[in-house]
Amino acid sequence: MQLNLVKSKIHRAEVTDMSLNYEGSLAIDIELMEMVGLRHYEKILVSNLANGERFETYAIAAPAGSRVFSLNGATAHLGKRGDLITIMSFANVDEKEAEGWKPQVLLLSEANKKIVKLSHK
Repeated sequence: MQLNLVKSKIHRAEVTDMSLNYEGSLAIDIELMEMVGLRHYEKILVSNLANGERFETYAIAAPAGSRVFSLNGATAHLGKRGDLITIMSFANVDEKEAEGWKPQVLLLSEANKKIVKLSHK
């Protein structure tokens, strides 16, 4: 049996920009994506701590070191600059592998400048 578990999570990221006319997605600093093993175009679930919205989109890479989290396309309607969001991706894992599974988790603060890695796989 396969279980769908959290693979990676970026918690309390601050939205830095919105681009309604962009094709869609959430742009994320590539350094942060790499720290949690998040891939370009990977499907993600986003929850907005400010307004309770939860939505699916996909991740795209923003420049390294930019600390950008930009809501693009229709998702730009679901948040604003300064909102805190949590980004999650998931993986299908065999039941035996699931027992010791640990997602890659980052906790951000101070306008995405302070980064704490909470777990390692």
